[in-house]
Amino acid sequence: MQTESAQSTQQFVQNGASSRAGDASSNAGNHGETVAAQSSSSQASSVLASSDAVTSESEEFGNEAASATPSASRALVPQGTVVLAATPIGNVHDASARLVALLQEADIVAAEDTRRLYDLANRLGVHVGGRVIAYHDHNEREKSDGLLDQVERGACVLVVSDAGMPTINDPGLAIVRRAIERGIPVTCAPGPSAVLDALALSGLPTDRFCYEGFLPRKHSERMQYLRTMQAEQRTMVFYETLHRIGDSMKDLQDAFGPNRAMALCRELTKDYEEVRRSTISGIVKSIEENPPRGEMVLVVAGASEGEAMAAAPASLPVEDLAVLSIDRALENGLRIKEAIAQVVAEHPLPDGSLPNRKDIYSAVLALKH
Repeated sequence: MQTESAQSTQQFVQNGASSRAGDASSNAGNHGETVAAQSSSSQASSVLASSDAVTSESEEFGNEAASATPSASRALVPQGTVVLAATPIGNVHDASARLVALLQEADIVAAEDTRRLYDLANRLGVHVGGRVIAYHDHNEREKSDGLLDQVERGACVLVVSDAGMPTINDPGLAIVRRAIERGIPVTCAPGPSAVLDALALSGLPTDRFCYEGFLPRKHSERMQYLRTMQAEQRTMVFYETLHRIGDSMKDLQDAFGPNRAMALCRELTKDYEEVRRSTISGIVKSIEENPPRGEMVLVVAGASEGEAMAAAPASLPVEDLAVLSIDRALENGLRIKEAIAQVVAEHPLPDGSLPNRKDIYSAVLALKH
């Protein structure tokens, strides 16, 4: 009997590949940039066409905070608190009134890239009222305690990344952990998320999913990692870049087979948003025919029950692998080293790595004597 997840996946494949939006053949520049790097003239004209438009946008976003009662204002910008705030992942209009109020009123803004923060503020027609500091992967541990000292004195510290929610493949986790250890309040101003956006648009099961971040850069490490995911039955969400998408898709096909359903999402919430839905082999073909640009979110269906059972690693002792190798060599007329290579590839260890060939070869020699 198929599970609900498997039935959904089967229906998904039957529906075939489709695209939500986007002119896939467009030469619109680098579509992988975040809010700060949006450079299409159509976006610029819609957001910054004139000073009147900026003023109107500022009023739209800011009036709620400006006209709020003192108690409401405190709720939007809590004192003595760390606030993690989501920023737009593409479309500036996804910024919330709460984000605008925080940008205007927070005592300190810890930003992954200060230039992109000010670019976002300009697009929103917002004046950043507090002190702005750079807070990124390379300094977040050393900066966290100093920021938390300010919070203990009553400051509101706003933490923002270039796009999306801090801590989700972006800086922020260090200050959250230290705040918890020190008993300092932390809250979120939720908002745009490339992970959830792509998951919702994929058409794949959403009742159970796992977010896995960027795939490893190197082929060997990527394959070792993907082998550990072969029995995963939840929908899987990965990030990938323009420069590695071709190689990574081939590795996904090797690890999960050509017929697993998936979606490739790019330029989410932007003018050139595109969602390609197909099987893994179908996406591989589409990339070869029409290479996508920018950073991408890959949503891959989980394994069926049968696939999960077949992929569950069975750790065999070296001696057993040696026996299998000898049998394989005799049955197929192979050199023993070729047989060992085949057996090793078929029996990954639980961590996704492969058994040591030299150990198996030594075991083979011992059995022959």
